[in-house]
Amino acid sequence: MLNRRGLIGASLAGPALVGVRAAAAAEPAGGGTGIQLTRPCVISTWDFGVPANQAAWAILSQGGRALDAVEAGARIPEQDLKNHSVGRAGYPDRDGHVSLDASIMDEQGNCGAVAALEHIAHPISVARAVMEKTPHVLLVGAGALQFAQEQGFPREELLTPESRAAWEAWKKDAKYAPKANSEVGDYGKTSGQLGTPGGVGNHDTIGMLALDAKGNLSGACTTSGMAWKLRGRVGDSPIVGAGLYVDNDVGAATSTGVGEEVIRNVGSFLVVELMRQGRSPQDACKEAVARILKKKPQAKDIQVGFLAVNKQGQVGAWAIQKGFTYALCDGAKQDRLVAGESFY
Repeated sequence: MLNRRGLIGASLAGPALVGVRAAAAAEPAGGGTGIQLTRPCVISTWDFGVPANQAAWAILSQGGRALDAVEAGARIPEQDLKNHSVGRAGYPDRDGHVSLDASIMDEQGNCGAVAALEHIAHPISVARAVMEKTPHVLLVGAGALQFAQEQGFPREELLTPESRAAWEAWKKDAKYAPKANSEVGDYGKTSGQLGTPGGVGNHDTIGMLALDAKGNLSGACTTSGMAWKLRGRVGDSPIVGAGLYVDNDVGAATSTGVGEEVIRNVGSFLVVELMRQGRSPQDACKEAVARILKKKPQAKDIQVGFLAVNKQGQVGAWAIQKGFTYALCDGAKQDRLVAGESFY
C-alpha cells in the first residue's frame, strides 16, 4: 500500500518545530499490526503533533494524568502563529470570522466540547471547562463565548494579519475545494501560498491521544475548521464519537481530514468499537476508512485519516490518500514522526 493526513510555553514549541521542519521525511509505518509503544505514551496527528506531544510528555513523564497531558499538548498548536488550521491563527470562514472547535474526553467517559467559538484562543481548555463545570457536553457559538468569558478566558481578536491577507487573496476567486494534506504542505515556510500550513484549501485539526503511567486513556481534538467555510459550519472535531472517542476498557481514536465524511460514519466511535471486537488499531482504522469509501466512492478525492491506540499501547493509523503523518512519543523517543498507510 502507499503511505498517506499555554500550559507549556512557546519556548518548548519553538525548537521542536525547527526539528520537524529539518526532518527529511517521516519514517514508514510499522506494517499491518501497527506500532508498539511503551506506557506512558502520547500520539497525535500531523507533523505539528511533535511539539504538541513533547508538551504532553512533560506531564506524562512525571506520572501525570493523560487528561492533563492532552490538554497541554493541544494548546501548543492552538497558540502557534504559523499554524493556520488550529487555534488563534486559524484561517477564517468566507465572511472573515475565525471560529474554533474542540473536544476533550477522559478515562471515565466524561467529555466536553465547544463549536463555532469566536474570540477565545484556547478552545480545548474551554471544552475541558464545559466537561468539568457544567452538566452539558457541547456549547456552541455565542453561548460558548459567554461561558468562556464567565470562566475567565480572555476575549481577543483571532484574525491575524497573515490570515487576513490569505482571506483577502482567496476572495479574489472565492472558490472552495479541500486540498488533501494541505496541513503540512508548506508548514513553517514563508514562500508559496499566503498563509501556512496549506494554501487556499486548508482544513484540519490536531487529534491527540494519551495513555498514562496508570494505564488510563484520554484524548483531545482541536481545530479552526475548514478555511473559507460557510459561517456556522462545524466539522467532526467537537463531535464526540466522530472526531474523538475514548473508552478506557478498549482504546481511543481520533480523526483528521474532511469532517463531514467522518460525521456521516461516526468514525472514531467506529474505530474503538472495531478494537473492542478484537481488531488491532491499525486494522480498525483501515476498516473505518474503507467504509467511508464504500458508502461514498467519490471520497477518494478528499482526505480522511484515523489514528488510534489501544490499552496495550499499540498504535495504528490509516487514510484515504497518501501524505498523512502522525507523531509518536514514549520513553524511548519523543520526536518520532511516521508516514501513515493509505488506500491511494
